[in-house]
Amino acid sequence: MMRPVISSARSLSRSVARQATRAFSTQQQQQQSRGQSSSSSSSSSSSKSRWAGVFGATLLFGATTTVALAADDQKVDYNAVRSAIANKLEKEGYDDGSYGPVLVRLAWHCAGTFDVKTGKWGSNAGLDVARDLLEPIKKAFPTISYADLYTLAGVVAIEEMGGPTIPWRPGRTDATDGTACPPDGNLPDASKEQNHLRNIFYRMGFDDRAIVALSGAHALGRCHTNRSGYDQPWTRAPTTFSNEYFRLLLEETWTPRKWKGPLQYTNSKSGSDLMMLPTDLSLIQDPAFKTWVDKYAKDQELFFNDFAKYFSQLLELGVKFPEPQKPKSLWNKLFG
Repeated sequence: MMRPVISSARSLSRSVARQATRAFSTQQQQQQSRGQSSSSSSSSSSSKSRWAGVFGATLLFGATTTVALAADDQKVDYNAVRSAIANKLEKEGYDDGSYGPVLVRLAWHCAGTFDVKTGKWGSNAGLDVARDLLEPIKKAFPTISYADLYTLAGVVAIEEMGGPTIPWRPGRTDATDGTACPPDGNLPDASKEQNHLRNIFYRMGFDDRAIVALSGAHALGRCHTNRSGYDQPWTRAPTTFSNEYFRLLLEETWTPRKWKGPLQYTNSKSGSDLMMLPTDLSLIQDPAFKTWVDKYAKDQELFFNDFAKYFSQLLELGVKFPEPQKPKSLWNKLFG
């Protein structure tokens, strides 16, 4: 089985990702200055705290729909914010040496509460480790909203860990109080299976293909018994974004782990050093889901392209960005 290369190839992928994301950010800022921002893509706790723990410990900040960019937001140097986030990612002694996975979880939690029927909640602002890590950046760039900071941090983390370039733009606002917080149960519960996943993701406006693609984020990070009750990483390269998660789902033999914790599965064929959750196994038990697991396991480029598309959409759920301003005609410029 092929394994991700984590040394020189990983450094190269990070360098390429940084250059690409900075170029994209610069292009976005230039478009905004001309009033030509790209159009928006269409569209936890209590018993559900298990999944919240899978993504890390969290306090979700709810928020209402953005009507327009605040004037101060135009002054934020987003390239500088990106660099500040990237400089904080690597940390010897924390999990597998990177805060990247927990920042991806934070961005996911900020966005994954959206309800397409009501238009409420979503990535308009959101794991204590991740939030504490980002607080100094918020103080250094006070005009950026927490919702923009948290979602941008997830984007930067994925790109810095060798993943695809994620389209991202500013414009999210923060809630003023707790009344905008969504109810419990809007995020996936790791103990459940495919019907539950569909209920959660269909509510956000996603389909089966998107469900599987977004689940590929489990290539990153690990579970913690003190957060979710679950334990161990999904892959052997938990700080490298790849399609390894899908390959392992198909190639390993997954059997229930014999332990005192909640039901999870272990790789009984090659060492019991990895784990999968019931929701993970549902991706190969359900024929429609498995179709996409097979495709992504064989084609990392397809996975990267789909993940970038759906993750970008996820981070824009519930946000109404300003309409692009049409260029003035010569008549209006002279006499308007």
